Order: sequence, then structure tokens, then C-alpha cells
Amino acid sequence: MAERDRRQVLIDSFLDRLWLERGLSENTLAAYRADLRRFADWARERRLELAKVRSADVLAFLSAPQAGRTRARRLSCLRRFYGWMSNEGWIREDPTARVPAPRIGRPLPKSITETEVEALLAAPNTETPTGLRDRVLLETLYATGLRVSELAQLRLENVNLRQGLVRVMGKGDKERLVPLGEPAVEWLRRYLAEARPNWDGARGGAALFPGRGGKPLTRQACWHLVKRHARAAGLGRTLSPHLLRHAFATHLLNHGADLRAVQMLLGHSDISTTQIYTYVARERLKQLHAEHHPRG
Repeated sequence: MAERDRRQVLIDSFLDRLWLERGLSENTLAAYRADLRRFADWARERRLELAKVRSADVLAFLSAPQAGRTRARRLSCLRRFYGWMSNEGWIREDPTARVPAPRIGRPLPKSITETEVEALLAAPNTETPTGLRDRVLLETLYATGLRVSELAQLRLENVNLRQGLVRVMGKGDKERLVPLGEPAVEWLRRYLAEARPNWDGARGGAALFPGRGGKPLTRQACWHLVKRHARAAGLGRTLSPHLLRHAFATHLLNHGADLRAVQMLLGHSDISTTQIYTYVARERLKQLHAEHHPRG
């Protein structure tokens, strides 16, 4: 059997075992296959047999220019592959055992300025029922920092305009109360009185933001809605509902909000997830200082 065929047999056998034992998805298996083929080709060019690869060889393969997450994924793949070969008794020593995991810098979430948010909120034509609905949806997103899936699931009974609160069912079926703020409350009052009854079925339906036939807007519809109004506002980049969530958190911290309070409002179970926004706020303050201070 040719060396290339032997490599392919090894890779296919490993992936078959993964599929049987782990039940991994086709996409995950395809990614593993691509990484292993790349490594096998790299080893072949250096006349290395897969069963005789050393730790130094793995380090050399991973040292090629590539994104940090790609490097981490490939090391994870090789660790599984050589762990399997070791368990099968085909190698004496796992060459990945002493290879340290690469440090991955956590990417900072993108955000938008308060001026850009105001331009986005003003983009819909509120003289039409659809435009008024869109304005209220954008106001609610920015006022509450909800995930788009949480927003799409909102029902009329989730909103208490008298108390200015919205009840949200978040990840893991965890419920939380989020303040709306006076502007969002006023826009909601007008929307419920003037616009929402215009949708077929909306009078008897429960969705706060209905689309065609009174059915709740989908996540995809919300995404396209934000993108469309961002273009209308002349914002020169693609916006998403999640970017408004980032803006919500960043702007709160910029104005002195407590990190624990922001964590509760966002529905994060771990404070470390929220903490990344402090870096965004800090970078924004540095930028403002550089732009406006005479010695910036």
C-alpha cells in the first residue's frame, strides 16, 4: 500500500471511530478531515511518517502563520488523533502530549457610538405602521440589551408599561426583569395604540412584534430590519441586533454603571463574560482623550 493510501486509511479509521463514539456532526468531522489532511501533506513534504512524528514536528507545523483559533483547533484535532493512535498501540509516545495550548486573545466585541445609535433609531418612518413598529423594536433592543432571540419571543404579557419593565426568558430558561427606560415606554405606548392592530391576527395574537399574519418576527427578519435601517441612516458598516446589545453594555459602563448590574441586565451567568465590556469602555475613553485633550 502506498504511503499516501496508508495515511488516508489512518485518517478515515480515526474519523469513523470519532463518529461512532462521539456522534460528532458532519461539519465537525469535515473540519477534522481537512486539518488532518493538511498535516499529513505537511508531513509528507518533509518525508515524515505520521506514526513517527515528534513533538518538535507538531510545534513546527503549528508555528506557520495562522489565526490563533485555527492553531488551537488544529492542535485539538492532532491531540485526538494521536491519543487514538496511542490507545490503539500504534505509537509509543503521544507527540502532542507536551505541546502547550496556544494562548488565544479574546476578541473585543465591536460597538457603535451613541451618535450612531441615535441615527439608527431615527431612520424608520414612524408615520407608517411598519416604520413605527421598527422604531419601537430598535428602541427596545437598545434600551434593554436583549438577545435577538429573546426579543423575537417577547409577548404582550411580558411588558409592564406602568412599571417600565420587560420580563425576559433567557438562556437556560432563566427569567430576568429588565428596565425599559422612559423613551422606550413612550414609543411602546404609541405603537400599541396606533400600529400593532394593523397586522392581521395581531389583535388576538400574543407576539409583541408581529410580522405577516400576526406571527412573531423571526430572528432573521430582525437582523434584516436592523441592517436595512442602518443603510438608510447612512452608517457605513453592517450592523446587527447583537451590535446593539454590545452598545447597550458599553454605553452603560461608559456612563458609570456597575459591572454586576450590567451582568444581571444582560443575563450573563458568569461575570467574566461581562467583564470584556470594561476593556471596550476603557479603549473608548482612551480614544476620546486622544481626540479631545490638548495633550492627548
